[in-house]
Amino acid sequence: MSIELKTKYGQIDISNDVIATVAGGAAIDCYGIVGMASKKQIKDGITELLRKENFARGIVVRQENDEVHIDMYIIVSYGTKISEVAHNVQSKVKYTLDQTVGLAVHSVNIYVQGVRVTNP
Repeated sequence: MSIELKTKYGQIDISNDVIATVAGGAAIDCYGIVGMASKKQIKDGITELLRKENFARGIVVRQENDEVHIDMYIIVSYGTKISEVAHNVQSKVKYTLDQTVGLAVHSVNIYVQGVRVTNP
């Protein structure tokens, strides 16, 4: 599936994986993020930290009625205020997708899958 953008020169199709990769890259740059988590947790509740090439497994891009919605599954760093980290991720992802792809995102939903203690 892909997002279709119509311009005066024609149509642009952008794959959901591309949008997920751009959104994941923007999220990783935010303070307090350890990494992206898989949207499918293991039965024990252990979350899997995803690498850059697998961001699409932790991000769901949906298009409903000409609106784009993004669901992100993240792991935050211990000691950070989760609500602030989530808000920063939402605004950075919306801004980055608007600037790089020209895509107006209606909502960015954050699902915190875990908290990790990072080594200094």
